[in-house]
Amino acid sequence: MNGRALIAFTHDVVVAVVTWYGAYWIRFNFEIPPAFLDGATRALVWLVPLYATVYYATGLYRGIWLYASLGDLRRLLISASIGGATMTGLVHMGQLIEIPRSVLLLHPILLLLVMGGDRFVYRAWKDGHLFGTAREGQSVLVIGAGSAGAGLLKELARSPQWRVVGLLDDDPGKYGRRIGDIPILGPIEDVIDHARKLAVTHAIIAMPSASAAQRRRAAELATSAGLAVLTVPVYDDILSGRVAVSQVRKVELEDLLGREQVQLDDAGLHLLLEGKTVLITGAGGSIGSELARQIARFSPKLLVFYELSEFALYRIEQEFAGSSIACVVGDVKDSARLDELFARYRPDVIFHAAAYKHVPMMENQNAWEAVRNNVLGTYRVAHAAMAHGASEFVLISTDKAVNPTNVMGATKRLAEMICQFMQRQAPATRFVTVRFGNVLGSSGSVIPKFREQIAAGGPVTVTHRDIIRYFMLIPEAAQLVLQAGLMGNGGEIFVLDMGEPVKIVDLARDLIRLSGFSEDDIRIEFTGLRPGEKLYEELLADGEATLPTPHPKLRIAKPQAVLDAEWLYALQSWLEQSVCVEEDVRRTLRTFVPEYHPTTA
Repeated sequence: MNGRALIAFTHDVVVAVVTWYGAYWIRFNFEIPPAFLDGATRALVWLVPLYATVYYATGLYRGIWLYASLGDLRRLLISASIGGATMTGLVHMGQLIEIPRSVLLLHPILLLLVMGGDRFVYRAWKDGHLFGTAREGQSVLVIGAGSAGAGLLKELARSPQWRVVGLLDDDPGKYGRRIGDIPILGPIEDVIDHARKLAVTHAIIAMPSASAAQRRRAAELATSAGLAVLTVPVYDDILSGRVAVSQVRKVELEDLLGREQVQLDDAGLHLLLEGKTVLITGAGGSIGSELARQIARFSPKLLVFYELSEFALYRIEQEFAGSSIACVVGDVKDSARLDELFARYRPDVIFHAAAYKHVPMMENQNAWEAVRNNVLGTYRVAHAAMAHGASEFVLISTDKAVNPTNVMGATKRLAEMICQFMQRQAPATRFVTVRFGNVLGSSGSVIPKFREQIAAGGPVTVTHRDIIRYFMLIPEAAQLVLQAGLMGNGGEIFVLDMGEPVKIVDLARDLIRLSGFSEDDIRIEFTGLRPGEKLYEELLADGEATLPTPHPKLRIAKPQAVLDAEWLYALQSWLEQSVCVEEDVRRTLRTFVPEYHPTTA
């Protein structure tokens, strides 16, 4: 028993003695006859060791007074009941002097009241509630009056940083009630009125089990009220023990997208990946590195990282230090290097994420490099997979491959067609394509650019006020790629459920508000569509239909292209050229990808 527990134990033994005399005092109307007082004192020889033993046996000192709870109250009740029953039994067996029966009844009741009251007073004092003194700290509204909100109030009560002034919740049955000292003021949509009346500066969203759409609505209402918005972790992270409900953080743009958590077939993915050698091309990029993190959960025998950028490869190597990895510098267009890699490591599963993907950059002066990297690189990695007997090849594609208007999209569509052709040539290897839209926060995406512009004081540049895009989170995209890889039989193009498209200008406004500014502080400037850029992206081409899959976020596209060996021979001949001028690149791309229609801004 440590020092604090010994003090608590001594306190409780003293309380047992004091309440023993208190029971006599009440029994005899505050004046104890000398004969009974003498009997009460002699009974302490039995009472003190009895209660000391009961206290210790029932585990009263494993808890901490600062966090006294219903569990501690239950242990107090058990201790008082056992002690009272034992004393009564001893008296009735004739082992002690005569003790009034009312004393035997009153004593455990007084004991429970005093011991429980002491713990309550101590906690109230530590929490700052005992004397009702005004707390300092930043005023905050808690959005969500459920169990997470109640738990958060307890944690915030111990922090001098916060002063909770009220709760908001959409359950009408809670209005006008309180959690502790904090009133439940009304519905979430009234946050603007309450923020103004109570001079609130912050809001904390305590709705971890709510849907992403509900959390988004709460965040938007709070930011529109001019509040700095924080949130608690999602419910799954709290349940897993990775974080506590008190670990509030800033609301990020990812929280406003309304994306629901992906449900994975963990057992199936273990069969696909556990004990296997997995190769990831472009492993240092946003998608490649997240794929590596997700795959590592399924205990592969070896992760092989193939990456052209030395710095990107160094970063992913440092992140996975101590794991079974191999880091290989190489170009996806280098067939000799690929043959060496495949012969040495014999990868079972390949995730091909290496690609040039920046639309305007590939459109201007770099079209041929986009073709060689995205098309020739895909062909050579896929050919190596087929030649060395890999069981699965997964291509990471894009929604820009659908009815492409730019070089990058056309090259990714051509890469999809190559994988479908290879499937007929190598039925032993499953070639699966996964097509999805923009990934929030990936390298080259619009969000890091917006953050830099806001940090510099603006303006935030958007190409067009009506431009819309599909967005998903990097972990979500990687998880669905794995799930599609598991479900694919070969030759399919899986289309991810991207949810509702989002206006880029709305993302810019959200990010400005979340950064603590208004559009008066940070101006939004429209610069015009760039070469090859569309107002909207599509997930299906005009001639494609989809089939459902067992997973709600995955569908299968059925393209109409019919490819033969002559088509591949012509494509190979073109790709082997060392140089091709820009206009010839676009013209030749159209012969291989008929749905490609180049456009300019």
